[in-house]
Amino acid sequence: QAQLVESGGGLVQAGGSLRLSCVYSRRTFSRYAMGWFRQRPGKEREFVAVVRWTGGTTYYADSVKGRFTISRDNAKNTVYLQMNSLQPEDTAVYYCAGTAIDDGYYLKEKGSYDYWGQGTQVTVSS
Repeated sequence: QAQLVESGGGLVQAGGSLRLSCVYSRRTFSRYAMGWFRQRPGKEREFVAVVRWTGGTTYYADSVKGRFTISRDNAKNTVYLQMNSLQPEDTAVYYCAGTAIDDGYYLKEKGSYDYWGQGTQVTVSS
């Protein structure tokens, strides 16, 4: 059964850091690109970052570039999102997602993803 389970969210002060984790079932996702999206209050779900299944290629939203780092450890079936220099505008529910698509052009589109986790809340206080 394909499953994504996020953890690591919480409350942090502006300027602080959090690391999100997403454990995925190996059989389904070992050759999937894995992404992180977020949904801020009153906004649509938006792309944050994605890592291809080889782990060697990553893409980021401009709003998080230089502050967030996505990585994956296929031996542990886990994808991470290290978030530094957090700001109140980063407050959102963060979702892990998986896609069999490997074309970089489509990896920033939420419609390209077949599987989604339940989400984890990140709240950044000012």
